[in-house]
Amino acid sequence: MKVSKNILQFLSELKLNNNRNWFLENKDRFVTIQNELLLLTGYFLSEIERFDKTVKGVDPKSCIFRIYKDVRFSKDKSPYKTHFGIFMRGGGKQIEGTGYYLHIEPNGSLLGGGCYKPDPKSLFKIRESMISHSKAFKGILENRKFVNEFGTEFYAEKLKTAPKGFDKDHPMIDFLKYKGFAVAKKLKNSDLTSDQFVPEAIKSFQNLYPLNQFLEEAMRK
Repeated sequence: MKVSKNILQFLSELKLNNNRNWFLENKDRFVTIQNELLLLTGYFLSEIERFDKTVKGVDPKSCIFRIYKDVRFSKDKSPYKTHFGIFMRGGGKQIEGTGYYLHIEPNGSLLGGGCYKPDPKSLFKIRESMISHSKAFKGILENRKFVNEFGTEFYAEKLKTAPKGFDKDHPMIDFLKYKGFAVAKKLKNSDLTSDQFVPEAIKSFQNLYPLNQFLEEAMRK
């Protein structure tokens, strides 16, 4: 199983023809792609469940973001997104927390997860857990497999100074400054369409699981 070239081709054409007339003319293609994404998501969920039981019973439909844009507060009034987003977690994509993310976009695809924008209460809890369990937290981020996959920095906004209530000289200050705890790695078009994409992606998600587990436990305290 892999991402077909038809998906990338559709998104490339949509970027050049982001209007309702073109989309309606190509609606059959879109429906076919939706079904392909549902199959892909369902397979990912079944494999992720092997190491993360929280995704058991999750409906693949609940994981795939709509392609239709909310343009009410946007200067760009083009009606459609030019990418597909899949966020897999217990409870579906609408539930706040950690998960596994796949972003499909020609020459701009990503694979990752974690918690991108925790609410203020959850963010505070995560920071406190990072301090009280610093050894475990650093152990996750310094794991060789994790570093090879996702590097050493979070894919999130970072404060310039220490967050309120935390010592600016704390040994964990570089991590405490983050406002989110998502990680991601870039994917080439050829990565997505390779026969090895799905098994490699599942390995990546499994390497991400300890971080998700740490963040979830912190937020639920």
